[in-house]
Amino acid sequence: MLAIVIICYLIFINLFGLIIMKVDKERAKKGKYRIKESSLWKAAFLGGAIGTTAGMNMFRHKTKHTQFKWGFPLLAIIEAALYIWGLWIWLY
Repeated sequence: MLAIVIICYLIFINLFGLIIMKVDKERAKKGKYRIKESSLWKAAFLGGAIGTTAGMNMFRHKTKHTQFKWGFPLLAIIEAALYIWGLWIWLY
């Protein structure tokens, strides 16, 4: 049961990360109020780095900012490794 909750959370937080990158990009295009960079990082650190990285690349958003260009993918790799490690522990 706990594993299902964790998997659902990870799916949710990564979809959330993807969506907030899209929303921020749309707001940037329209010159509207933007999502704080700290909020983007919070979503990534709470398990959504894969989603925020995908959003960054899909929507070409924040790709010129070094901290995002390198930070999100690095964090995504670390999180993916932790997910795989957790799955390995859970299965064996």
